[in-house]
Amino acid sequence: MYRIIACDLDETLLNNQGAISEGNLRAIKSAQELGVKFVPATGRGYSSVGDLLSRLGLADMAGEYVISFNGGAITENKGSRLLHFEGLDWDVAQELYRRGQQYDVCMHVYTRDSVYVFNLGEDERKLLSKRMQIQLVSNTDLNFLSGQEIAKLLYVNTDYNYLKAVEEQLQDMRECIDVSFSSNRYMEFNKKGVNKGAGLLNLCGILGIPYQESIAIGDNFNDLPMIEAAGLGVGVKNAVDGIKPMCDVITESTNNEDAVAEVIERFVLSSR
Repeated sequence: MYRIIACDLDETLLNNQGAISEGNLRAIKSAQELGVKFVPATGRGYSSVGDLLSRLGLADMAGEYVISFNGGAITENKGSRLLHFEGLDWDVAQELYRRGQQYDVCMHVYTRDSVYVFNLGEDERKLLSKRMQIQLVSNTDLNFLSGQEIAKLLYVNTDYNYLKAVEEQLQDMRECIDVSFSSNRYMEFNKKGVNKGAGLLNLCGILGIPYQESIAIGDNFNDLPMIEAAGLGVGVKNAVDGIKPMCDVITESTNNEDAVAEVIERFVLSSR
């Protein structure tokens, strides 16, 4: 019996227009009526998912949760109560930001409540306009954020091979950062040991739910740790090929075809 579903948002729960389909909503509600918790697990910050939580009927709800910043934060929705936070060390974030200016990348810097963007291109601007509020910056270091905690930082380039080449140049920092990829354009940096899998296991521990009773659903490399940590790890049909061999199940549907509903109907509703 599965008691918790941790689900990625972009390219998984959300269709290519950034919306939750009626089919997914109905399936999620049916699972919730059986006592199954539906937990968004996202690389975004908690403050950017308010509209999605309202659509899911989870906004300001006690006993309902969000895993954000790729596992860097766990928040109970009632009163936005932060239960867990683990961000980048300041010196590490500063070095990543400094090095990022040497590459052909846009950069996002996430604090607990805001997203600061350096070197924003038009394509990225259009994408972010559908996802979150941002603040543009031109600062050459992070001293303007002195005293604030840095949740994560990411580099943006639509050429995946270019990002992989950049990753190779950051090998000297791998002892203090976790690196993952998402949306076929983001290379994301979290503190070492911080990822969606660790976030899911932390939440299971908080709730007293064995990890074997969890489902994780995702599409990209930043979802892989939770797919591997969950009792049932699911990749949607449109998942990148690199993660599919590590998934227990691949859906027959894409994110545009109610893939999340397919998982719920097959592994939750059919067994009740």
